[in-house]
Amino acid sequence: MNQRQSCTLARRAFLALAACAATLPAPTWAQGAPIKIGLSMSQTGPLGGGGKAALLGLQIWRDDVNAKGGLLGRKVELVVYDDQSNPATTPGIYTKLLDVDKVDLLIAPYGTNPTAPIMPLVKQRGLLLMGNFSFEVNERVQHDMWFNNAPWNDAVSWSQGFIEMGKKRGAKTIAFLAADAEFSQNLATGARNLAKHQGLNAVYDQKYPPNTADFSSMIRALKATKPDIVFVASYPGESVAIVRAVNEIGIGDSVKLFGGGMVGLQFAPIMESLGSQLNGIVNYNAWVPEKSMMYPGIADFLKRYAERAKAEKVDPLGYYLPPFNYAAGQMIEQAVTATKSLDHKTLAAYLRSNEHKTIVGPIKYGRNGEWANARVVMAQFNGIKDKDIEQFRQPGKQVILYPEAMKTGELKFPFEKARK
Repeated sequence: MNQRQSCTLARRAFLALAACAATLPAPTWAQGAPIKIGLSMSQTGPLGGGGKAALLGLQIWRDDVNAKGGLLGRKVELVVYDDQSNPATTPGIYTKLLDVDKVDLLIAPYGTNPTAPIMPLVKQRGLLLMGNFSFEVNERVQHDMWFNNAPWNDAVSWSQGFIEMGKKRGAKTIAFLAADAEFSQNLATGARNLAKHQGLNAVYDQKYPPNTADFSSMIRALKATKPDIVFVASYPGESVAIVRAVNEIGIGDSVKLFGGGMVGLQFAPIMESLGSQLNGIVNYNAWVPEKSMMYPGIADFLKRYAERAKAEKVDPLGYYLPPFNYAAGQMIEQAVTATKSLDHKTLAAYLRSNEHKTIVGPIKYGRNGEWANARVVMAQFNGIKDKDIEQFRQPGKQVILYPEAMKTGELKFPFEKARK
């Protein structure tokens, strides 16, 4: 074979390969490494149940955004570590995410206590941090690149509806029961100040060690003071123990409202476990299946979440944290897409200046990186039966009493009558 024939064969082979390549699908991702979003999330410990559900919500967003081609043409990856619900672990985890994993963006852990220790780190390094249901962690640090995704903005926004409802029913006295932890004490302090401003007299004010399991003596002491309102600030395990103690001992005929700031009563496994013991409790919530909270996209998300939650054995309802974690992803997506940047200052400027459309409604940021317009609902458990998780998918089981614009029912009181 001469040189001309060799060149001809080579040319034909090249053209054949080119034609074959043209029939192959184009690469899914543009050139460049994946965009890494780093976070810790409680997968074990007291916050583990909520953390697993929250992470699934974020993973659904990741899958959705990747199905659309990623961000800036690059695949999105989540780099996640279990903080074990232990605040002492989070500074080390976030240092590793930044210095070893080299993540591009950060999302905070779920909750106040795990988030507070990392605030000085992100401020020192000038990093954007998307918050995840924490409470007043930026009051002292004053970091201008912090954006908390939670429907409250200060202690007043959390307890205002509860205390106002009591005042309208003639309440003159109030009792407080709160864990000796940063979140619970911040919340209780805000409620105390508001109650004082409203002219309510505190007849009982008890703080207890976190993870306390037996509240019988405290409930008896509280009952003896005959308060008109009982405001509780507790974490999941404590909330369960308190509800069980109240149902065993009673709280007295004087009490018009009981609840307020009890974390855990929003989680499906706890709601199913407590069942009828929840009746009459008025407590804060972020989302319930009432018509005034059916924002665009939320029904579709919850349907898809429920399908995956069953397979992954996490909270089957997913009302509390998962939609907000999906919304955190939506806000990151909108900021990156609009600015065509991963620069933290650029993204922070966008998040600070714009209203964001999410499945939990429109979100705009105000002072200290909190929602400009709080949207904490106070809902009362009503007609709850034992061992029936499906009932909580129905409207009317958690009736919204506050705010007025979202109200779907009337308060049933006094508490002892409402719970029976």
